[in-house]
Amino acid sequence: MLNTRAQQKKPNIILIVVDDMGYSDLGSYGSEIHTPNLDLLASQGLRLKEFYNNAICAPTRASILTGQDQHKAGIGYFDVNLGLPAYQGYLNRESVTLAEVLKQDGYSTLMSGKWHVGNDSIGWPNQRGFDKFFGIIGGAANYFNANYMPLGGRKYPVIIEENNKRWHPKDDSYYMTDEIGNHAIEYLKEQNKTKKPFFLYLAFNAPHWPLQALPEDIAKYKGRYDIGWDSLRKERLEKQLKLGIREPGQTIAKRDPDVPNWDNLTYDEQQLWKAKMEVYAAMVDRMDQNVGKLIQELKELHKDDNTMIVFISDNGAPAEDVAHGKEHAARNLGPVGTSGSFESQGKNWSFVSNSPFRSFKGGLYEGGMSAPLIAWYPSKIKANTIANGSTHLIDLAPTFYELAGAKYPATFNGKKINPLPGKSLTGLFFNGEAINRGEPLFWELWGNRAIHEGKWKLVSAFPKNQWELYDLEKDRGETNNIAAENPEIVKKLSLEYLNWVQRNNVVLDFNLINPGSSVGIKMN
Repeated sequence: MLNTRAQQKKPNIILIVVDDMGYSDLGSYGSEIHTPNLDLLASQGLRLKEFYNNAICAPTRASILTGQDQHKAGIGYFDVNLGLPAYQGYLNRESVTLAEVLKQDGYSTLMSGKWHVGNDSIGWPNQRGFDKFFGIIGGAANYFNANYMPLGGRKYPVIIEENNKRWHPKDDSYYMTDEIGNHAIEYLKEQNKTKKPFFLYLAFNAPHWPLQALPEDIAKYKGRYDIGWDSLRKERLEKQLKLGIREPGQTIAKRDPDVPNWDNLTYDEQQLWKAKMEVYAAMVDRMDQNVGKLIQELKELHKDDNTMIVFISDNGAPAEDVAHGKEHAARNLGPVGTSGSFESQGKNWSFVSNSPFRSFKGGLYEGGMSAPLIAWYPSKIKANTIANGSTHLIDLAPTFYELAGAKYPATFNGKKINPLPGKSLTGLFFNGEAINRGEPLFWELWGNRAIHEGKWKLVSAFPKNQWELYDLEKDRGETNNIAAENPEIVKKLSLEYLNWVQRNNVVLDFNLINPGSSVGIKMN
């Protein structure tokens, strides 16, 4: 329990976001990967079965930072300007960030990690409310150096900076996940000299490709994935049942048709694929180690009893194969996992990561947009709670503002500010209260569309653009399309979608703005 002095203080808030990690990749969500620190937060706090993101990086981060639907914040497509306000590719000034709001309320605002909501320096973290920032401005980086990334025959620039100054480390002198974690801890130590509460946005780029990890972490998983993805998926599904994350009657997504049977691979193919998963696991493991260092620092600063931690992933695990796909990465300067190697886990392992769901990041089926959520606040949240309830990124900002007692502004720097569409989750987190949203959740991404209301989910995939309907209470694996049997529900939800499109300036026909292949491989 909090002591009297702590009860009188505003709570500290930490939001941890990881990159491209699937629903089942933590031990507390079914994984075999060693994640004791996040699992401890889960056992001492709350896990949600149903938390939704925007299925890909930049749009997700736009909603995280502003509490707005991605289009309302200006990032309806990606960090690419398509010439329309809803698709300008950077955060607009009608949407205030978590840092801008909490800073006005007396908080120190700290960030370490990945930004990816605007490349121009006028919109970098220090210019959008953060007192301190270290990290990656764009979509990704190597883990052992700051060199460009070779994608689709072009050189993708890597910008790493600290408080508006470019960071120029020597090659192989660091590991990026550790740098992100260490800078966060350094900022907390500095902030402790003030009497302010703090907000820390800790945005790891792990386990986003390229698959690169430290040898001692990879060694932990040698041989673990010799069983292949078929057997590993079965293990995870069984563990999810035992944990209570998955209900016994819930459907499991059908096997993705592009994933081959493990036993049909050649010996050499198996060696490469199991090495990829060993490295991926090592990357998740190292991220968890840094979470552990953060928790230890909170204890040493005597701030663990008055801090809320929320942990999420930005989207489901990815399908792209950056080194062996249609557009070759053109660089593999060492075995997978080493500095200079350039591999991704691809559909084969991501299908396991997203268990028990269908599809991958970028898609609006459950596998692309479902994330683990862990909320930890020992004085407020009951230990080892697993909760239902459809929640979304847009609910984080109102949750944090209510927790902080912060006033959300109607105007900011002379601009009229968009109202918040989300709902505070404090009632759910602290008292198990149901979320009364009053309207469905909506998504549009690259022409993919989805609506979620109650047990119903209406979804369509671009370019087919045909509505499919699923009863998520029975069929979260999205195995049985019942649109034809329920035309009235399809009509009702699709009309509500059209109203949302108008309110958020969404382009209804994605073909009108689709940049096609000109963008190349997207850094999500």
